[in-house]
Amino acid sequence: MNIPFVDLKSQYRSIKQEIDLAIQTILDSTEFAQGKTVKQFEDRFAELQEVQHAIACSSGTDALHLILWALGIGPGDEVITTPHTFIATVEAIALVGARHVFVDIDDQSYTIDPALIERAVTERTRAIMPVHLYGQASDMDPILEIAKRHKLSVIEDCCQSHLATYRGRKTGNLSVAAAFSFYPGKNLGAFGEAGAVVTNDAELSARFRRLRDHGQSKKYHHEELGHNYRMDGIQAAVLEVKARHVARWTEARRRIAREYEERLKNLPSICLPVEKAYGEHVYHLFVIRSSNRDE
Repeated sequence: MNIPFVDLKSQYRSIKQEIDLAIQTILDSTEFAQGKTVKQFEDRFAELQEVQHAIACSSGTDALHLILWALGIGPGDEVITTPHTFIATVEAIALVGARHVFVDIDDQSYTIDPALIERAVTERTRAIMPVHLYGQASDMDPILEIAKRHKLSVIEDCCQSHLATYRGRKTGNLSVAAAFSFYPGKNLGAFGEAGAVVTNDAELSARFRRLRDHGQSKKYHHEELGHNYRMDGIQAAVLEVKARHVARWTEARRRIAREYEERLKNLPSICLPVEKAYGEHVYHLFVIRSSNRDE
């Protein structure tokens, strides 16, 4: 039996009628950039992640960049993060001219080790950017305590953690702002590139919306320099449909992960993922360790 790593065709077939209708609606309305479908998806995603504001944008990388940019982080500043992540985490820090400072990971969760963060703080540190990797939340309470003590912003990289929880709260709802990716292979994936920023800060939300749209507060009223980080209508239509199903899909991922654990637990050559007691892992990836990794 050949089981593909990511089976997007099977997922599409399971919701084909809904997807096709949603895309046709965009074609008929010609709302190809922004538009009411983007707003509908923003509202639905904010509800899913239990936050006040969701700002749709063009990718998870752009979402990370928007947050750093809106917070005024730039040259001369440092951002503490983890080296065990996709390049976009560090790329966004570099794009605003700041310097990344790496802190190693906890060897069970594979997320940043809070016990090592404080020694990395300097007078130039402006933010801590934990990455909720593979679908599991970082241990946020000690991170937030360190940030409060040193007056630092916390920015969550949630690009792999849709619907994951930490002590009963959804990721993205634990910091000043958080970035999500909707790359096609993600637990909630578009049919192309897409992302979102979420926040509970109304003032920051307004700035995110300006910066993603050339600094506009309304059409042709440019209050500041921004960029074109808008989400297109077709991606919003696809995501709005998939958002109706993602809770059910997440439960299926968790159920299948339990089955993997049961069937693989007695194999001495591998180390299985550990779901930490503080939250629910959504298993974007089921990552094993092995001393024979290359083989």
